[in-house]
Amino acid sequence: MKLVKAFIIAIFAFTFAAAQNEQSPMVEKDVNYKDWTYKSITTDADVNLRALTKGSKLTIVVYYAPWCPNWRHDAPMLQRLYEKYHSKGLLIVGVGEYDPVASMKTNLEALKVTFPTVYESLDRSEKQNTLHYGYRQSTGDARNWGSPYYVLLPTSGLEKKGDLLMRRTHVINGEMIEAEGEKFIREKLGLPPV
Repeated sequence: MKLVKAFIIAIFAFTFAAAQNEQSPMVEKDVNYKDWTYKSITTDADVNLRALTKGSKLTIVVYYAPWCPNWRHDAPMLQRLYEKYHSKGLLIVGVGEYDPVASMKTNLEALKVTFPTVYESLDRSEKQNTLHYGYRQSTGDARNWGSPYYVLLPTSGLEKKGDLLMRRTHVINGEMIEAEGEKFIREKLGLPPV
């Protein structure tokens, strides 16, 4: 009987763990991604995306909710990629959603995230009023919360003026597939394949 219980628990645990895997391929979509100015999670200073991208070759904007297990899966990988490629022109910017700033700070500290982070919303009730939600809907992301959600912005293709930064670009509606992400990063930074 104990063996049967252990087997059932193992199956349940495996099913739950597999359900958290929302790896998604990178796809090119019309997104009409706009410039924004949000508050920094760590300093409370205003951060403008267009200004932040200066000097980078590729900017990856990742929207996340601190309580999301998929974000907790991707954050260490993103930190590794940031440390490896930041000096070569990669910028990663996290946009926190649906939780208070104090919770976002605690989450970033626990995950040892050092790339720039800002916030768009502070409460789960704001979900349908965020740009994040609109971008997800326009690119076919049917997940409930959409964390993480990526917009990849090759800096050379950014509009120089106005509210619009990029009309069409690559997005990821879920967790990044690390090998695919690193290949894309190396290509956009002008580095040879691994």
